[in-house]
Formats: sequence, C-alpha cells, structure tokens
Amino acid sequence: MEGPLWTDEYAPAITDLPQENARRYLQEAVDDPLNLVLYGPPGSGKTAAVRALAREAHADPAGDLIELNVADFFDRTKKEVSEDPRFSSFITSKRRRNSSKANLINHVLKESAGYAPISGDYKTLVLDNAEAIREDFQQALRRVMEQYHRTTQFVITTRQPSKLIAPITSRCVPIAMRAPTDEEVVGVVEGIAEAENVEYDAEGVAYLASYADGDLRKAILGAQTTAEAEGELSMTAAYEALTDVGLDDRIEGMVGRAERGDFADARSTLDDLLVDEGLDGTEVLEGIVDVLGSQRSGRESAKAYELAGEIDMDLTEGTSDRIHLSRLLAELGR
Repeated sequence: MEGPLWTDEYAPAITDLPQENARRYLQEAVDDPLNLVLYGPPGSGKTAAVRALAREAHADPAGDLIELNVADFFDRTKKEVSEDPRFSSFITSKRRRNSSKANLINHVLKESAGYAPISGDYKTLVLDNAEAIREDFQQALRRVMEQYHRTTQFVITTRQPSKLIAPITSRCVPIAMRAPTDEEVVGVVEGIAEAENVEYDAEGVAYLASYADGDLRKAILGAQTTAEAEGELSMTAAYEALTDVGLDDRIEGMVGRAERGDFADARSTLDDLLVDEGLDGTEVLEGIVDVLGSQRSGRESAKAYELAGEIDMDLTEGTSDRIHLSRLLAELGR
C-alpha cells in the first residue's frame, strides 16, 4: 500500500470503541493504572484498545507502551530469544550461556517491566496472545506483576481467558471485547472514506463489512486497498480490488512493514499467509527473497540473501516456520 496505513492514521480513541463496558473500564484505567485482561475473538479490537489507552494515559506513548507478543519469546528457543534485537541489549553473553530458557524469559520480563517510565509515574506492558503461556511461565509473570506493580501497568490480551491462572486474573480487571457489528464497521469505513475524500456507496461499504467478517482492521485495510486501486468504494470496485490482491502484493507489504519497524503488523500478515492461505514456510520465504531481490542491490542484496539462506536452513531442520520467518522479519526491521 502507498503511504501510511489507514489503521494507523485513523486509530480509535477510547471514546470511539464500540464496546460500552470496554470504554468505561479503559477510561478508569487511565485515571488509575489498573491491570487488565482484554479477551475476545480475533479482530475484536483488543490491540487497538490497548494503544488507545496508552495514547490517553501517557505523555510519551511510544516510549511507555511495551508490546510483547507471547510467541516472541515463549515459543522460541533460548538462542532466538537472546538474539532478538529488542532483547539483546540487556542479555549479556554470560547470562546467555549460564541461564536456562525459563530464567532468560524471566529476565526479559523483569527488564521490560523494571526500567523507569519515560514520562509520568508508570508505563504499560502488554502481553498479547497470552493463552499460549505455559503455567510455569505464568507463575513467573505473576511474580513480576507483584514486584513491579507500582511502576508498571500490566495488560494481558487473549482469546481464551480460561487459560490464565487464577493468581493472574485475580490481579486484573477483565474486559470482554466483542467483534464489531456490520453496522459499526460500515460507520467506521464511511467516516474514513469521507476524511480521505473517497467516493463510496452503501453497497460498497456493506461489501467491505461482509468481507471483513467482524474484523475491523481487515475492513479498513480492504477499504484502503480498494481506494488506492480503484479510486472509489463501490461494490464493483471492492470486488475487483480485493479478489485481485495477490500473494505477491501481500508479501511485499509485509516486507515493507517489517523494514519500517512495524513488526506486529508484519507478523500479522505472516500469520495470515501461513494459516489462512495455507502456505508453508518455504513458499513464504521464496516470496520474501523475490521482493528483496527486486529492491536491493550490491552489498545489501548479498546480506539479504545470506540471511535468507540461514532461514532456509532453519526451515529445513524443522520446528516452527512462524518462528524462523518472524526472526527474518525482525532482522529486516533492525
């Protein structure tokens, strides 16, 4: 896509969220840094709600909002955790050698929670997709929450709150996030279209709402794709644009977001390619290599191919395609 993503340009404020209870509790958490558990289906706006909270609660939200996806470290090897560019600055060689994976992850949690806020009295630490945290690691998280409760607000997002242990949920206010209705999606898309001076009609935005199937982010990105490709949001335009969106375009967009440092969005696209489209890791890697080969030359191209070769070897040896390709995206961002 050209230019900034509409999901970023038109990120909702707390008052824009469609869930009344969520608005109320999030506003309370601005005034009093409560720990929260946000739970609901994919696309229900959990991440958008947390970012809205951070923008209102912190003078420097970019510095005082720390987002950690559970797969970033709980599903990775000790080597992968220690070499992640986000964590490597506070993981010494000695600690890497002498620590178990559990101790290393505990150190990452403590360091992320323990440093001083950049602005104000506290910061917000988000653990996304927390249903994947094993119980022993949840116990470590509980201890970190106890130790740093004065300077860190903990927000946990999950699709399965029943997977969390009682000592964690008892320290948090639960907030249910439901998927937006088609009418709510239509209202958001129409508002963005008007702000962007893009012509639309009722059939076009209704098609986008149906296409998104309760995922507001998907509807907004679909609207942006349609507007850039067709210049309007009619049903015919949306159908043509969204059925013509090829995997190559999606991979190119994923690489671009990774290189800009938008790791969460890049990884979300990766998940779509691996799960929704059913691609294997090698197919995605080949697409990434094609993109890098067309955009880079000389030394930069050689470095990209060398990194891709390492990832290809990791994929051949097995374990998780997602983990290895996520490492590639993180390296591109670095």
